[in-house]
Amino acid sequence: QERMPQTPLFAAMFDSSSYDRTLYQLKEDSCGGLYYHDNNLLSGSLEALIQHLVPSVDYYPDRTYIFTFLLSSRLFMHPYELMTKVCHLCIEQKRLTEPGLDKNWIQKMAPKILQLFTEWTETFPYDFRDERMMRNLKELLQRVASGDEMYRKNVQQLLQSLIEKLTTVSQYEEVLAEIDTMSTDHLTALRTKPQSLQRDIITVCSDPYTLAQQLTQIELERLSYIGPEEFVQAFVQKDPLDNDKSCYGDAKKTRNLEAYVEWFNRLSYLVATEICMPVKKKQRARVIEYFVDVARECFNIGNFNSLMAIISGMNMSPVSRLKKTWAKVKTDKFDILEHQMDPSSNFYNYRTALRGAAQRSLTAHSNREKIVIPFFSLLIKDMYFLNEGCASRLPNGHINFEKFWELAKQVSEFMTWKQVECPFERDGKILQYLLTVPVFSDDALYLASYESESPESHIEKDRWKMLRFVSEI
Repeated sequence: QERMPQTPLFAAMFDSSSYDRTLYQLKEDSCGGLYYHDNNLLSGSLEALIQHLVPSVDYYPDRTYIFTFLLSSRLFMHPYELMTKVCHLCIEQKRLTEPGLDKNWIQKMAPKILQLFTEWTETFPYDFRDERMMRNLKELLQRVASGDEMYRKNVQQLLQSLIEKLTTVSQYEEVLAEIDTMSTDHLTALRTKPQSLQRDIITVCSDPYTLAQQLTQIELERLSYIGPEEFVQAFVQKDPLDNDKSCYGDAKKTRNLEAYVEWFNRLSYLVATEICMPVKKKQRARVIEYFVDVARECFNIGNFNSLMAIISGMNMSPVSRLKKTWAKVKTDKFDILEHQMDPSSNFYNYRTALRGAAQRSLTAHSNREKIVIPFFSLLIKDMYFLNEGCASRLPNGHINFEKFWELAKQVSEFMTWKQVECPFERDGKILQYLLTVPVFSDDALYLASYESESPESHIEKDRWKMLRFVSEI
């Protein structure tokens, strides 16, 4: 009985600059349509690449190939279409088996087919929210498992694990919807800054270290739900061969990625709200210094996303214009953080710090040392430019596999980071405050800022008049 190796961790999967392509060389003649250079798979026709995904009696695709192709194929076809073709090729292989050798084929192929779909369902479970995908999966696996008790158990295990994952993500999305409802616009009540209506962050959590840890809880939880395919689905463009239909017949499935970006924006606005709300200058300065300490601790933890959200909240115009408040703040620590996250030279300082955190994570002995939470908007931007920077198809119609190998390498690093379990204890009271407390809109922030420190220029004075007029209506 041949046993397939288990799916490796992502870090191990892409730990070198290239993967083992010896199997590809063997397959090149038999399936055709694949182009190599120095044993590296560079490109192939879509059909040949699909064929390459399907195991045979004497072949199983390299794991990095499986991940790269499943990730990138959705730019060219719906996962359901790919699933249909893979199932067809598996069944076709069985049909071509010599009569009488059927049992022998099942023995050799069942572990490989099970392994392929274990990898697919573990890495891209959200593909199977499509009922057609689930139906096809069940039909194929039942066919493979028929007549062998051990395979039947494996199939049950695979399906059970997949259903658990999908149930968990549905529950998470329900929680997100509840949070959205709870935090929706109470801004009318908050417009004129009555202190009694809202506790401030320092009352809820006086210790900046604890707040940084709770922010890291939120970050890691939200990261963990982002599927690797969401990065690619965010790039799905109109298919040039089809006038008004995108490559996907249905809407882009990037809900968890969008929820994470929304969280970053919320945190920035929360920081700005907390700073602009206090009536007294001394209290505003205290809040700024508090957030600087929170940001510094985020940096030490490796939580660069919260760090950047805090800095961007402090750099919003309604906050940065409070000159009398800033005059009371010791800004040395803030200057150091700003320098770390300075966008010049394509965020050189941040990228250096990120590499350091990633390196620390590889040799870590504790979950705390493993934490790497990248500045997410920049990660998406990098992937976007990698995708836009070179063609997905070559002039001969081949898929540019070399490009997708690079993309998969970036996504796999993210996959390693998102699997880290948060080592800090949850504090429900602080988490609820961070996720649901109402935050000011842009206009409300400016209004609060002008009421704290009077407008100076004519433009500011006109804007203040207009905002007061609108708030009184």
